Amino acid sequence: MALTVGFDLDMTLLDTRPGIKATYDVLSAETGTYIDSDLVVSRLGPPLAEEIARWFPAERVEAAVARYRQLYVEYALPGTLTLPGARESIEAIRQRGGRVLVITGKYEPNARLQLDHVGLVADEVVGDLWAETKGTALREHGASVYVGDHLGDIRGAKAADAVAVGVATGPYSAAELDAAGADVVLPDLTGFPAWLADHLR
Repeated sequence: MALTVGFDLDMTLLDTRPGIKATYDVLSAETGTYIDSDLVVSRLGPPLAEEIARWFPAERVEAAVARYRQLYVEYALPGTLTLPGARESIEAIRQRGGRVLVITGKYEPNARLQLDHVGLVADEVVGDLWAETKGTALREHGASVYVGDHLGDIRGAKAADAVAVGVATGPYSAAELDAAGADVVLPDLTGFPAWLADHLR
C-alpha cells in the first residue's frame, strides 16, 4: 500500500493566527460583541462553534459561525504564513510516491482556499473533524501517520492506529505532546523529512 500521511492544518502546516485574529476582530466590530482575539489564537484547534460559543449566547452562535466563515475568505487568507518545513515535508512524501492528506477542524472550503493561497497541494482535504473523528478519515484514506500540534490530533491518530507525530508549533509544548501519547515529538516540521526517512527504513 502506498504511503499516506495526514497533517493537521492550523499551526501544523500553516500559521493562521494573524488572519484568524483579524477575522475575529472584524466579527467583534460588526456584532458589537467583545472577543479577545489574542486569547482565541492562543488555543486554536477545537471546532469553531465551540470558540464562538464562548463569546456569543447560544441563540446567536449559528449566525456568528456563518458570518465568521464569510469574513474568513477576505480577512484570514492574506495573513497566512507557511510554517518552516511544511513544503519540504510534503515534498519528502511525494518523493516516496506517497499521498498527502489534510484533515482539519476548519470549514473545508476555507481550508482548501487557504492551501491554494499559499501554494500547498494535498491529495485530499477533509474538514470539520476534531480529535477522534479525525481518526475515521485517517482510516478511510489509509493513513499510517498523522502529524499535528494539538492534543486532539494525538487522539485522532491513536483512534486510527496511526503513528502520532506531534509538532510543538501550536499551543502545547513538546513535553505535553509526549505526555498525551505522541509516538514522536518534533520541535517543528523541519525535522520531519529526516524522521520520515528513518521511519520508513
